[in-house]
Amino acid sequence: MAATNPIGLDIGSMSVRAVETTRTKEGLGILNFAQAPLPAGAVVSGVVKDDLAVTAAIKEMWAATKFRSRHVTLGVTNPQAVVREMSVAKLPKNQLKKSLPFQVRDMLPLAVERALLDFYPLEEPSGDTVRGLLIAAPKEAVLTAVHAVERAGLHVDRVDLATFALLRSASWLDTAVEALVDIGAQATSVVVHADGEPLIVRTVPRGGQELTEALSGRLGIGATEAEAVKCWVGLRREEGPEVADFLREALRPLIAEIRSSFTYLSSSERPTQVQRLSLSGGGSLLPGLSELLAHELRVPVVIADPTSRLRAADRSQHDNLERFRSSAAVSIGLTLGAA
Repeated sequence: MAATNPIGLDIGSMSVRAVETTRTKEGLGILNFAQAPLPAGAVVSGVVKDDLAVTAAIKEMWAATKFRSRHVTLGVTNPQAVVREMSVAKLPKNQLKKSLPFQVRDMLPLAVERALLDFYPLEEPSGDTVRGLLIAAPKEAVLTAVHAVERAGLHVDRVDLATFALLRSASWLDTAVEALVDIGAQATSVVVHADGEPLIVRTVPRGGQELTEALSGRLGIGATEAEAVKCWVGLRREEGPEVADFLREALRPLIAEIRSSFTYLSSSERPTQVQRLSLSGGGSLLPGLSELLAHELRVPVVIADPTSRLRAADRSQHDNLERFRSSAAVSIGLTLGAA
């Protein structure tokens, strides 16, 4: 049975995060938020490499926070995850799930035997088919994450793609085609949508840690000091032209990945132009990044607010969450999907 108060659990490269929400008279409110650090290398680009370290961090987080339940929705990030628009045979939900491996066997870059499959309808069935998004994720990677969570004494009610959670928490639902870009330490999620309907969903194995490591090598300093310099100077030449210029150059591969998503969308069967970019994730805090992306991609850039759909059920928890707003989008979105 799902918990009365949904809890979203997000396993990042640097930390694990959890948000608990509750229904109030005014709407959905924040009840609890917590995070615990992970040792370096425990999770790489969303893939759990040290399951014991992840289990220990989750236990630490639950011991320190008064979560009302041990039932969670788990967010999954994986560069090998595939989200592809397609039409499948119109079948009852239980039959559709069983038939997916046979319907999509020749359309995936990974063997269906090693993938977890799901289908997200985008419209009502038309005739004998229904248009939607095929979702495929490496089975072993997902199960490793689930087992790490359950060894911490929790129960995983549902597994959801972190990109879909991001869409629920950070999107603006209006007439503009919006790109949501969540920059983590080692992975960047890109979701382009039109009024909530996903058009492109990608996970790029690049993030803020790549910049820190490059800057550390360039300046001959430790990673901790390089992170501090990166966060202070960022892309602002007035604060340090050498660092700013170097980081601007180091960001080119990530910007190229985002641009390629926009180009693919504009040249698809239904050509669409991105009209707004919303940034989230710890990497979004890099000084000057919004301005650089707006210049390079020729699109307005704003900072996403994943708490905009929530109210403060507990003021102290809301204030706590404010400090980590940029990195909480996925865990918040997981609770919105479970609510």
